[in-house]
Amino acid sequence: MRLIDLSVALETGIASDPPGMEPQIAYMNHRQTPAQMTSFFPGMTADELPGGEGWAVETVTLSTHNGTHLDAPYHHHSTMDRGLVPGGRPALTIDQVPLEWCFQPGVKLDFRHFADGYLVTPEDVEAELARIGHTLSPLEIVVINTSAGAAYGQPDYLDKGCGMGKAATLYLLERGVRVTGTDGWSWDAPFSFTRDRYIRDKDASIIWEGHRASMEIGYSHMEKLANLDQLPATGFRISCFPFKIKGASAGYIRAVAILDD
Repeated sequence: MRLIDLSVALETGIASDPPGMEPQIAYMNHRQTPAQMTSFFPGMTADELPGGEGWAVETVTLSTHNGTHLDAPYHHHSTMDRGLVPGGRPALTIDQVPLEWCFQPGVKLDFRHFADGYLVTPEDVEAELARIGHTLSPLEIVVINTSAGAAYGQPDYLDKGCGMGKAATLYLLERGVRVTGTDGWSWDAPFSFTRDRYIRDKDASIIWEGHRASMEIGYSHMEKLANLDQLPATGFRISCFPFKIKGASAGYIRAVAILDD
């Protein structure tokens, strides 16, 4: 068995999210914390600790969408499954996402050749599935490898990679896929390209269209994946269980690909 880490590390000071939305991590090392440790034990002094050292500890300020994470359908809209049930259903929060969605065979679609901002179509998905010789099965986890993966942490990361359009997303969901993923900041095309299209056409339906496909068929997707270039097209499983945050729109994951060598 071989494991491939599909997760990025939480870091401060790199281009991982829009300005003002980045994670913040305050580090305290062993020399800074003896007083914290001795405060639990009346009369203890720092020189009684090994080497005078306390513990290392960090304080992290995060959005649930920082780092590699799994979006719940609730992030996309308050409702889901309108295409399956009249009137739809209340959208699932991250603590309600079925665990069986999160540990399934994986399929990688290689879309690194598409230009930044390109909107993937159903025909593109069909062509890639034909190229790799695969027919989708229900609950398979489909990840898309874009040009964004190689740019993570670089100044242009937020503007890199193609995005999945509503029709392409529904193509997957109609075949039973319930978890997808991307190495980009968003499952949709980068906002900078969508903004230009909206300014030109004044068509609000293009905004977040891949996410909003969940209104028709509920699904979750992973964002900010890593190392997708190391995966084969098929022949692996993905584990992406989310941190259980009550009523939340997303949860942090340590996404891992499991290959049977």
